[in-house]
Amino acid sequence: MRQYETSHPWIDFKATDINDVKPRHWMLLGEAHSKCEHLAGAPLGPDVAKELYTVTLIKGALATTAIEGNTLTEDQARGILDGSYQAPPSRQYQEQEVRNLIEALQDLHDRIVAGKNIQITSDLICQFNYQVLKDTDFRPGVIPGKIRTEPVVVGSYRSAPGEDCEYLLDRLADWLNGSTFVHPDPEIQFALILAKAVYAHLYLAWIHPFGDGNGRTARLLEFIILANCGLVPVPAAHLLSNHYNLTRDRYYRELALASAPGQSTLGFLTYAIEGFIDGIREAIGMVREQQLQVAWVNYVHERFAAMPNTNASSRQRSLVLAMPMFGVVSKSDLDGLTPKIARLYANAGPRVLPRDLNKLMKLGLISKAPRGYRTRSAIVQAFLPPMATMDG
Repeated sequence: MRQYETSHPWIDFKATDINDVKPRHWMLLGEAHSKCEHLAGAPLGPDVAKELYTVTLIKGALATTAIEGNTLTEDQARGILDGSYQAPPSRQYQEQEVRNLIEALQDLHDRIVAGKNIQITSDLICQFNYQVLKDTDFRPGVIPGKIRTEPVVVGSYRSAPGEDCEYLLDRLADWLNGSTFVHPDPEIQFALILAKAVYAHLYLAWIHPFGDGNGRTARLLEFIILANCGLVPVPAAHLLSNHYNLTRDRYYRELALASAPGQSTLGFLTYAIEGFIDGIREAIGMVREQQLQVAWVNYVHERFAAMPNTNASSRQRSLVLAMPMFGVVSKSDLDGLTPKIARLYANAGPRVLPRDLNKLMKLGLISKAPRGYRTRSAIVQAFLPPMATMDG
């Protein structure tokens, strides 16, 4: 008998029976599966697709480090990504932590897009730990990527015995690659993949096989399981890390409860499911906004299609498309909305802008507001399928 079997009996490599998940969470899983398919199949413009990838990459990298105390902002993380930000000397270690995560996530993304098979092995998990720790501040005696052999206590939690860590990491990889998380039904398979990612995270936290960086390593492992399964689009694979960070007090509480006597892993699993669905709803909201933008642009072009193609009509079309879809623009700001609009009105007389605004109102594209003008872009929502409303 190994020592961990006595000291850590909850590390038993047994997943909660997926049938134990409550009906509400099955409904959430069904919604998550549907929204993942929607997100994966949504046609996005190149700029929007790039921005969605960038936003989720930054949020994922930042969340993975922030939950352990990194205080860099999203703007600073974006600056690390595009090379415009360099932290002051006192915070360079935080910059390096975020940089390591961004580089690791980008590398995994590139390998997935290239169709490379990424097999979960103990060596891969060690590689993840090396990637998150390299060139950062970590505890004395820690070697990035090397499995520990000494005892470790994290807060009030005593990690698995050091002499068992290598064995447990090998067993974890075998378990994740085995039949526990495989099912021929795509709906159930999606649920099992999400459970697999959550259990990988949970068990790595329990085993705590490295001297430092275990949380970041666990979240990288969780990401690759989701991103590499063929059922979850890459932007959605970052959602759990962001959820853990946004709810870090509950995250640590659920993590502790999962190993408490008489408790099961069901609480942590359902907590993760709820966070994933919140995140996927937000991502779909971003996609929906972009699709409404496309519908609005098309509608504007249709309204001008029957008109003569003159400098005036071209200028009017450019003006309404430069206005934000929602919100009011004051009249004094209209002729300087963008550099292009400023050029178009630079040499125009004082009556040109009022005439253009009157024309756009006649076309039903804008309306007058108490403090300026707004587009009538809400009209494109009428293109959506109708839904009945509930009374009372």
